Amino acid sequence: MNAIFRYNGAYIYRLFNIMDNIFLLPHLLVFAEVARRGSFTHAAAQLKMSKSAVSQKVRRLEEQIGAQLLTRNTRGMALTATGRKLFERSELLGAQVDVAFRELASAEQSPAGPFSVTFPTSMEAITAKALRQLCLEFPRLEPRVLVRDEPLDLIGNGLDVALRFGILKDSDYRALPLGTVAEVFCASPRYLQQFGTPRTPDDLRQHRWITSNWQKSVLQIYPQDTSQNPTAIKIQRFADCNSLRMVIEMVCQNMGLALLPEMVAKPLIENGKLCQFLSKHRGPEWQINFIHPFQGEKPLHVARFYELVKLFLAKSRPESVFS
Repeated sequence: MNAIFRYNGAYIYRLFNIMDNIFLLPHLLVFAEVARRGSFTHAAAQLKMSKSAVSQKVRRLEEQIGAQLLTRNTRGMALTATGRKLFERSELLGAQVDVAFRELASAEQSPAGPFSVTFPTSMEAITAKALRQLCLEFPRLEPRVLVRDEPLDLIGNGLDVALRFGILKDSDYRALPLGTVAEVFCASPRYLQQFGTPRTPDDLRQHRWITSNWQKSVLQIYPQDTSQNPTAIKIQRFADCNSLRMVIEMVCQNMGLALLPEMVAKPLIENGKLCQFLSKHRGPEWQINFIHPFQGEKPLHVARFYELVKLFLAKSRPESVFS
């Protein structure tokens, strides 16, 4: 009898916990918006709520969790370690709710079947995250992936979406801006130890370069201070490659310097495989476009894929989450 009571008691306790969590969902959505905007005022405007109501919901969430989620400092607002972890788990909730209602409101059935996309090598990690989330939300989709650094014709290759750098030349297709990505200066720690770290743009002339096929022997170097003009530097091209993966591998093998897209370089710098130098300068900055052939309203899963790629691209940049 005691065992049954303990079992039923545990079951009822879990049931009430689940009910509490359901009631906290609105608070969680409000917190995610505050964390995304980095401001109670901006979140309140987006949610069409008063600032005090937003603050109250976040405080109620903190009381229920038993941990502080946000702190204020001289720079404004910051996420605590618990707040950052919760935000990582909850930032997609609002969009998922929106997708669910859009799907119910639309006449189309839940998207199913092949979904064909192409993108350059540098977008692999971001696109993989976006595709994973897309397939969680639309489990009947079947991704078909073609990784190519050179542009492909969508209709000719039976593609639904292409992610491309630079200006769109195909006037029959629609282009949605996703953001921009800059190239940053990178080398292996061993290479810099052996040959020295460039301190000025002029120092770059003395080093060996591993270049991608879209990069020229004359580099345009842009200062962080946008009021200053870019500098043109002629470099020593030691090796040239049409594969970004191979460029990265050669740089990791201490063979020379490279300009790498910041979203590709960031994880390699964080794990110590590469070092960034000349951090107050950068290479060219490229526009990233989301290309699709649909002339009318985009299918629901295509629109959602755009939102997800844009989100994960923003998250790949250092300034994407306030700290």
